[in-house]
Amino acid sequence: MVSLLLSDSKVKKMMNSHRLSIEDIVNQIKSSEIKFREGNFKGAIDDKREVMALLNSKSCDEFIIAKFKKELSQIHASKFDLINDHKLKIDKVKINNIVDLLKQKSDEKFHRGDYKGAIRAMRRAEKYMAN
Repeated sequence: MVSLLLSDSKVKKMMNSHRLSIEDIVNQIKSSEIKFREGNFKGAIDDKREVMALLNSKSCDEFIIAKFKKELSQIHASKFDLINDHKLKIDKVKINNIVDLLKQKSDEKFHRGDYKGAIRAMRRAEKYMAN
């Protein structure tokens, strides 16, 4: 699985709460999207990695993950989406393998300093995770 570093005190604070707020996660996702569109790839991948760390924490439950996937569907909605078409033709196991591979690629690119490549791989993984 992708190893994520928790350096931001905001993330640690959210993880220490009894229950994560889906609003906090959605706001973090939207912040990442804005930074990506502005060309701030380092900031965008940092936000995405924080979200992934939150989702992998013990504070995260199935309800939050379902809401996260629904939000991803709305963010990445497109009239012409090849990934969505591809998802219809493959099973869940294959989708999970692709997501894991893309997360691993994102992590590798992040550690090499290729923030643009890292955020692109993470966004592609999110498209496969979306409902």
